[in-house]
Amino acid sequence: MKKALNEIEAKIKLVDIVIEILDARAPLSSINPEFEKRVQNKKRIFVLSKNDLADPKETKKWEDYFRKSVDSLLILNLNEQKSTQIISNEVKKLGAEKHAKEAAKGMKPQPLKTMIIGVPNVGKSSLINRLAKRSAAGVQNKPGYTKGEQFIKVNNDFILLDTPGVLPMNYDDKTKAINLALLGSIREEILPNEDLSIYLIKYLNKFYPEALKERFGVIDLSNFEDVITQICARRALLNDRERAYSLLLKEFKDGKLGRITLEHA
Repeated sequence: MKKALNEIEAKIKLVDIVIEILDARAPLSSINPEFEKRVQNKKRIFVLSKNDLADPKETKKWEDYFRKSVDSLLILNLNEQKSTQIISNEVKKLGAEKHAKEAAKGMKPQPLKTMIIGVPNVGKSSLINRLAKRSAAGVQNKPGYTKGEQFIKVNNDFILLDTPGVLPMNYDDKTKAINLALLGSIREEILPNEDLSIYLIKYLNKFYPEALKERFGVIDLSNFEDVITQICARRALLNDRERAYSLLLKEFKDGKLGRITLEHA
């Protein structure tokens, strides 16, 4: 991770605009503080991705929170085709001053150089592929899949630099690490599925008590053991609790438990 951060720091001097992708379900947890130290002097676009999986009421609160501190904020489902045009328009808008200065010097406007950053599994590769209209970056629903760095031409006005998803080297706040594990940004083997499942069920019981009712027929979330037993019975898992943990976490990550946000502004 340190090597990747050093490479980002070396390349940041080459770009005009930084696009940082955050997961709308846990925006603060998906900010890497190490990025903040390296991109302070660049124009920035924050993209709250996967907004179709997040609680819309909480997303609105996060929108109000972030608009005060960044040049531009976009709230998008990066799987939608229109997201690419929205981002392209925003890049052009932020680059208008640079192009105006070039025109005043009699220069032909140069393509805007843009860097996309973010922790793993927030949708960077999906966005890059849509912008480039091809499979320029590999996509898998697991962290750490994008390798290396590459410049990609979007159009004559816009080129971008892809970078690997980079996590902080340590977390003082354990809750942020748990949130990232629940979102699939941290490898599954780092935190035990049982611990994640306990945290998730307690969280749902507090903020989204109806989340497991339709999916698994679970009404009372107050007893973790009972919840897992009911999931096993509903999905014919023969009381295989490890499979139940994996199933619960996957269905949350994929948005099958409803629109749920793990952080509140």
